[in-house]
Amino acid sequence: MLPTREEAEKILKEAESCNPGPWGNHSRVVAHCAEKIAARCQGMDSRKAYIVGLLHDIGRKFGVRHLGHVSDGYSYMMSLGYDEAARVCLTHSFNNQTTRDYIGRFDTTEEELNMIQTELERLEMDDYDRLIQLCDSLAGAEGVLDIEERMEDVRRRYGSYPEEKWNSNLRLKREFEERMGENIYQVVDKEHFRP
Repeated sequence: MLPTREEAEKILKEAESCNPGPWGNHSRVVAHCAEKIAARCQGMDSRKAYIVGLLHDIGRKFGVRHLGHVSDGYSYMMSLGYDEAARVCLTHSFNNQTTRDYIGRFDTTEEELNMIQTELERLEMDDYDRLIQLCDSLAGAEGVLDIEERMEDVRRRYGSYPEEKWNSNLRLKREFEERMGENIYQVVDKEHFRP
């Protein structure tokens, strides 16, 4: 289940009031990119893509956490009955379905980490999981970024970027471009879109 677009936008606004920061606009850029790409991919729902993109980082509502934002977002969306959004809160940081290539601090409790690992093992990644992983690697708070520049920025901030995850993001970009038959940066209006 998912909230409506309007409900999702309200949820994000309210969350930003609890923990202001650039993550809100980053989420809007992810949602924009996801909607535009899904609209050009047969069999995908651009409305769903926008909503799950908008809410992928909603766990940041609860404060500054690294891996903890994943479990916070998943638990929060599940508590509201939005299992489809909860799923993407969980999967967006794990292109290769493992916590081994997580970038950032492991600031979860043992129980939270076990929940993340158990749920990741249980599911099969779908188009929306992969799309939000891709869009997360394209989105800055100020607009759409070149994917390699975005990953390099993350590497500078955190000190590393796993090669497997880097390659996975580039592979996702190629796969979605092939599926659309278009350049991803033109589809998402990289040069002009601002949140």
